[in-house]
Amino acid sequence: MRRALRLIALGLLLVLQGMAGAATPAPPATVPDTIEQRVAACIACHGREGATTNAGYFPRLAGKPAGYLFNQLVSFRDGRRFNTDMAYMVQHLSDAYLREMAEYFAGLQLPYPPVSPVSDATPEQLQRGSQLVREGDAARGIPACVQCHGAALTGVQPAIPGLLGLPRLYVSSQLGAWLTNERHAMAPDCMADIGRRMSTADINAVASWLAVQPMPADTRPAAALHAPLPVKCGGMPAK
Repeated sequence: MRRALRLIALGLLLVLQGMAGAATPAPPATVPDTIEQRVAACIACHGREGATTNAGYFPRLAGKPAGYLFNQLVSFRDGRRFNTDMAYMVQHLSDAYLREMAEYFAGLQLPYPPVSPVSDATPEQLQRGSQLVREGDAARGIPACVQCHGAALTGVQPAIPGLLGLPRLYVSSQLGAWLTNERHAMAPDCMADIGRRMSTADINAVASWLAVQPMPADTRPAAALHAPLPVKCGGMPAK
């Protein structure tokens, strides 16, 4: 009888212990407070770790010069560039926070996806695009893209972006935004001046040619230009 009572008491004790354990909520999962976690929202549009593909609209962030990325974030926050989602995400962020984000993406060296050489542009359009990119149009005051964006078109430190590995739609829309005065940069706004000198045909030609160019072996921005900038640009003054 006593043995049976002891067994019953032990069983009740185990049940009570189990109920007590079940009533204790599990500790909430903690989200790591890292820069990778804080910029996770950027991946939704720009791709994994900011390395988009040529099939989409959004530009690649990985490996861009930190100064350029910082300037764009500030421009979205301060109203020089217009995108509802971007403005909403950065409207309350400090310069220090935006610089941290820019430096994070600038430090990512991720491989570029293969670039398809297929284009619906005509040979004449591609030839015109190549001419504008490599030689410009002096008669109309349009400098060659390589004069500012580097001989390899991969950008120049500290604040000039590369032009390769970007979707054609993105390149054409941004050049068009300069033409229509919908995009602005810090003064002196050199791209606004250049963009207004380009025609729609020029923009389509340049975007089409850039979109089919293969990436060079070294995709990093150049450390410096080999010659002074042909025009003064905010964020990277001519020497």
